[in-house]
Formats: sequence, C-alpha cells, structure tokens
Amino acid sequence: MFGFLKKLFGGSSVDLGEVMSKKPYLVDVRTPMEYNQGHPKGSVNIPLNTVGSNIKKFKGKEHIVVFCQSGNRSGQAASILRSNGIENVVNGGSWRNVARYTGQ
Repeated sequence: MFGFLKKLFGGSSVDLGEVMSKKPYLVDVRTPMEYNQGHPKGSVNIPLNTVGSNIKKFKGKEHIVVFCQSGNRSGQAASILRSNGIENVVNGGSWRNVARYTGQ
C-alpha cells in the first residue's frame, strides 16, 4: 500500500540530502501567494497549474527538485514532468523539508 502511494505521489527512495548537494533546480509549485509567504533560498516559483506550459524551463537541468506545502502538488508536478520526458526530477515533499538543505 505504501509503495503504491509513494509511486502515485512521485515519492522515491532517493536521498534528498545527496540530491541537494548537487545544487539542483529548486521549483516551488505552490501559488505565488504561498511562495511569497516563505520559500527555500534559491528556489523559483512555477505553480502546479503552469508546470505543463513551462516544460522548457526544466529542459537541460541536470537535477530538479519540486516541492510544495505537503508533497501532494509536487508529486503531481513530478508526474507531469516525467510524462513530458523530464526524468531527473525528485519530489522533495514540503518546502520546509527542502529549506533545511538551503541554510534556512
């Protein structure tokens, strides 16, 4: 059951700390209002509802970490990216989880 949910929401057994050490492209998929209330240093805001129309912003990035408030929207974003040929994406879960690795 847990494996199913993990796959559904884009979870993986990837070590987030290891990925973060590679200086990934950090993408917050929350709304602009949520992003403005706090976000990890060095992140960009591409709301979930615009991920599909912004695929070009992800192309050529070696490592990508998507995140949101809880990990649900970022799981959806990771699925959208994978369905568009972007395979090097990790669901970082919550923005606070990702922020721990950016010195915040």
